[in-house]
Formats: sequence, structure tokens, C-alpha cells
Amino acid sequence: MAETIPRMFIEVAQRQPDVIAQLSKDRNGQFQPTTYRTLLELTGTFAAGLAGLGIKRGDRVGLISDNRKEWLIADLAILGLGAADVPRGCDATAQEIAYILSWSECEVVILENDRQLQKILDVKAGRITFESKSLTSKPYELLNTVILIEPAEAEVLAEAEKAGISVLVFQDIMEKGKARIQQEPDFYLKEAAKGSRGDLATLIYTSGTTGDPKGVMLSHGNFLHQTEYLPGIIGVKSGEVFLSVLPVWHSFERVVQYIVLAAGATIAYSKPVGSILLADMQTVQPHWFTSVPRIWESIRDAVYKSVRQGSAVKRIMFTFFIGVGQAHAYFRNMLLDRLPKFQPRSRVVDIVVAIIPFLLLSPLRALGKVLVFRKVTSKLGTRFIAGVSGGGALPPAVDRFFDALGVLILEGYGLTETAPVLGVRLRAHPVTGTVGPIHRGTEIRIVDEHGKILPPGKKGVIQVRGPQVMMGYYKRPDLTARILSPDGWLDTGDLGMLTVNGEIKIVGRAKDTIVLRGGENIEPVPIEQRLSESPYIQQAVVLGQDQKYLAALIVPRQEALTEWAQENEIPFNDYPSLLEQPEVKELIDSEINLLISSKNGFKPFERIFRFALLAEPFQPGRELSAKQEIKRHAINELYRKEIKALFAE
Repeated sequence: MAETIPRMFIEVAQRQPDVIAQLSKDRNGQFQPTTYRTLLELTGTFAAGLAGLGIKRGDRVGLISDNRKEWLIADLAILGLGAADVPRGCDATAQEIAYILSWSECEVVILENDRQLQKILDVKAGRITFESKSLTSKPYELLNTVILIEPAEAEVLAEAEKAGISVLVFQDIMEKGKARIQQEPDFYLKEAAKGSRGDLATLIYTSGTTGDPKGVMLSHGNFLHQTEYLPGIIGVKSGEVFLSVLPVWHSFERVVQYIVLAAGATIAYSKPVGSILLADMQTVQPHWFTSVPRIWESIRDAVYKSVRQGSAVKRIMFTFFIGVGQAHAYFRNMLLDRLPKFQPRSRVVDIVVAIIPFLLLSPLRALGKVLVFRKVTSKLGTRFIAGVSGGGALPPAVDRFFDALGVLILEGYGLTETAPVLGVRLRAHPVTGTVGPIHRGTEIRIVDEHGKILPPGKKGVIQVRGPQVMMGYYKRPDLTARILSPDGWLDTGDLGMLTVNGEIKIVGRAKDTIVLRGGENIEPVPIEQRLSESPYIQQAVVLGQDQKYLAALIVPRQEALTEWAQENEIPFNDYPSLLEQPEVKELIDSEINLLISSKNGFKPFERIFRFALLAEPFQPGRELSAKQEIKRHAINELYRKEIKALFAE
């Protein structure tokens, strides 16, 4: 087994040099292939160029870029030198980039374009305020070199020079590398051979409740554990094509790319835009497609939208055959023992119950495939094997929809802290409603609030131990100790239960982090704290787990709101009726938009799209703990009706 990710890549590239590793678009939008031989040559050349800048084993190099061909080249080059990369996407705020690069002590950063460089310059010039509770030094105190993948405007380069930052472009590094490779042809191979599984590979920053992100330290061994087992579990073969649309700095998409390399397969780069995605599927004809739940949901919604725009006959036929397909899939899953079991159940009974409905529905299901389903599934291409869903819970309705069509979706589960996969449905035996069995070589236990291990069918907190569990949070042993025990058990903060056969079912989250359907991780506390700065908002709870967007329950400041209403001559009989007035809702909406804005460092997906106003303040023992902390699970139960309305279509 390989000791590092670059050595794994080198072994594959030397074994099958002429297989296509990447398919990326040129300026004309045409996919161009890069073989494993060429990818290895480009990576080795770039690594040699980076070494010429003084990058060495143990260094940390920033990598701020979206998904593209050059990202993988840079990543493998950095790791081959024994350094670790610090990745982030182009949607990162100036404050986030400042903290991440400064806390990681990066002297060199690779940026996709000059817009990312401008974010750095804005902080250095004081045009954007930077605040941190844990960083004591000035931002970018060590940063001295920027490498741009795309060329920059002259005025940005001039400002960078004044700020004492040397700016190079990707091609500059390649030219430096070529000169060294001419002198040392095996430079990259020799450097990559020096690493070991315990070496730090990356620092991936996740949101922190204190406002400062946490740097998850993942080793080469953490990732290699995934690449050694997952290709076999899902059945990936050399030459098969994965369509890539997710942010590669996320641990999910990153490990997918490593799995592709380990299997000797091909990565095709697309974008998560409906028209582009569908067009690329027809062009590339992928075997696999990895995505977050929101994209699967958007595909389903697009199908339904098309049906609604069709004739009445088309709508009736589609609705009928989808119902048939879902019923057929249910009884098929019962026959094949693919339904989750939380207590022992007789296989004989399942077969007796399912066999007749399954046989009766099979001819109708076959007819539906010809008349309806094939028109939908053809949009995925003629070689499509399966989709992989991660980064959030797949809505059951979406799962059932694709099951009815005959489209296999393998839902997985994991955390950034576990590099990230803990479980995934087996291709040979996908149990619906679960995220499959725990990963091979990994231990799992479900515990109650007192730490007692629970049997199958009982809900509790998921704890795991295994080779993919992180090294810890960078320079934050205090935060590491909160979730990682001395004997290696990681508290995931997720609520789940086990089936009698060992599959995992996720039922909620014990920790506060919200994961939207698009895979965006959001910490609600900073948003809630900012909302409470309004003179009209007393308390707020942000909601949105597994939803498309964020919503909030708002408790207004009664006295301030009443005074405002009287001053503005808004009529009302009592306080609850005041909260129903459109002027009040407009006021709160304007406060939310003012506070949760890009100006205040919030991203578009962190904005509140809907809210409900509550007349009664939260009380200790009910919505609040004795420490005045929000009891989120209690609120979910107490305000179930209001929450359901906030996320109604």
C-alpha cells in the first residue's frame, strides 16, 4: 500500500499512463483530455517550481480556488513536497481568507484569480475590517508570495507590489519547474518517496461557534484509508468517468477525486448549473455523478416542472407510473432485504407479503420504463451506473423518486473530521433509508446522554473510531479534546441508530451546525448573535437542517416594537395582533437583511429567507437551558407547526 497520496497517484500513473485522468473544458467549451502520464508530468513540473520558491516539507500553502484542472495539479504537487495545503473556495469572504491563511502561517498562497488577491489587499489596506478572537498577530504577517492561476489586472498587481507581495502566475512556476526537471528528471518521484501516512496532508477549515473557523488536520493516512476501500465498495473501475461539480476544497469532493485517481478512473469537470450540467452529461456520458442532496432535488423538480407544462394526458401518465414505480421499488426492496430493520423480522414473512404485489406490478413497471422513465433517465447519459449523494441528508421523497425511475443513488455519511466518509450504501445491497454500514476498519457506537452504549433501533449520539479520524484541530487542543477522546473515539454530534444488520440511519443532529441541502455548513450562533443586535429583536433561532435555505424564529423586543408601532400610527388591539401587521414584518425583514449581509461578513446562503414572529420570550426549562443556552431539539418539538410552515413549498 502507498504511504502518501502522491505515491498512490504515481503508482497508478506509471501502471496506466495512457488512460485519461481529467476532462476539462478549453476556452471554446470543448472537453480536452489529460492522460495520467501528462498529469504526472505537469504535477512534477509544478512541484519543482514550488520547491524553487523555497516550499519544503512541513510548510503550509494556501489554495483558494474553485474546482478546475489546475487545483488537482497544485494539490498533488504541494503534497508531493511534503507540505500541506490549506484550501478554500472563491466564495470565501475576505475575513475568512485572512484568518485561515494567517492562522495556518502560510507564506505562499495559490489563488484562482485577482478577485481573490483583491480580498487579501483589502484586508491589508484596512478597507475591510478584520477581527479575530484567537489570532494575536496581524493578518498576513507571513504572507509574501501569491501564485495566480489566471492573469491579473495591472492595477491589482501594482497594489500588491506596494503591499510587499510578490505575484507570480501559474505558468511562471511551470517554467521554473521545467528548468529544474531538466537537471533532476526524477525530482518529484524522489520527493514523494520521502513521505509517510502520518504526515499532515491538509488543513480544511470548518465554521466555529466562536466565530473563528477550526482547522481540521487530516493526514495522508486519513485519506488513503478511504481510497483503499471505497473503490471496491462502490465498484469503480479504471477508465470510468466521474462528473465533478462540487467545491473541491470540501472534503467530500476531494476524497472523490482521490478515489478516482486510486481506481485509475477519469474526472470530468462541470458546474452545478442545470443547463450546463445536463449538456455535459450528454457530452461526457459519465458512469458516476457525485452531488449534494440539493442537486438531486433540483433534477427531480425540473422533471416535475416539465411534466406540469405538458398535456393533461402526460401529467396523468407520469403521476400514475411514478406511483407504480415507487410501489414496485418498495416491494422489490422488501423481497431483496433492502428495507432497514430495527428489530428482527422474518425473511419468510417479507417474501410472502411482497412476492404477489411485486409480480403484479412488474409488467406495469416495465411499461412505465418504456413510456416514461427512459425519457428521464436518458438525460443522465447512456453509461450512467449510479449517483453518490453526500454533504447532507437526502430527502426521502427524492430518494423514492429516483428509486422509482430505477436510478441508483448511494447515499453516504461522514464529517470533515473523518476525511470524510464513515458509511455509504453498498452498490450490491443498497438499504434504503440508511447510509449503509460503517466503513471497514472503523468502529461505531450509539450512546445516550450518559455515555451508555445503545442497542440497534435506539436513538443516540454517533461516536466513531478509525483510521480516517482527524489528527485534531490545528493549534486548538482545547477544541480537539471536546470531541476526540484520549482513546480515539470521535463524538460526531449527530443523532442516529443502527439496524440489526449494522446499517446506519441518521435521524438528526445533536450539535448546532446546520447543513443545507447544498452541502453548505452553517453555524447558527454567529447569525443569532448578530440578529440580537437589532433594537427590535430579543431572541432568534436559526433553522434549516437539510433544507434549501435558512429560516428563523424571532422573538421581538415587545416594548421597543410597541413604541415603534405607536410612533408610526400602526393600529393594533393587542401584542399578538401587532405581530401580524405587514408593517411589522417589513420592519423585521429589513433588520434581518441589514444585519445578515455580505458587508457584515455573511455569505449568500447564510441569509434568512423566511421567519416567524413569536409573542412569548424563550424561557429557561422550556426553550432555554439553565445556562440560557438554546435547546434546539426542544424548540423543534415546541414549534413544529411554525417550522413546518417556514419550509413549506
